[in-house]
Amino acid sequence: MHNESNDYSLGMVAFLAGAFIGAGIALLLAPQSGTETRTLLRDYAGKAKDEMYERGREAKETFDSALERGKQAYETVKERGREAYETGKEAMRGAQETGRNRG
Repeated sequence: MHNESNDYSLGMVAFLAGAFIGAGIALLLAPQSGTETRTLLRDYAGKAKDEMYERGREAKETFDSALERGKQAYETVKERGREAYETGKEAMRGAQETGRNRG
């Protein structure tokens, strides 16, 4: 099944990963002291980690929501099956009664 939300999330993660990698390379090639560069890299890494945790949380929420909808759909189908079974049973009893009355 095609899910645009997942496509968007994957695209966003790929974009952010590319942005952070590009920023890291730019920092390594920039004329700054080692201390400044390490501080900037640490900041970028922290931001990347926070972003990944947020995306993970969103993915978990999406999964949990889909799981809940699946459970609800299962229960609905199960209940309809029960109703159809009971209707069939009643129809069969009615047919047996009709047969007995004619016989």
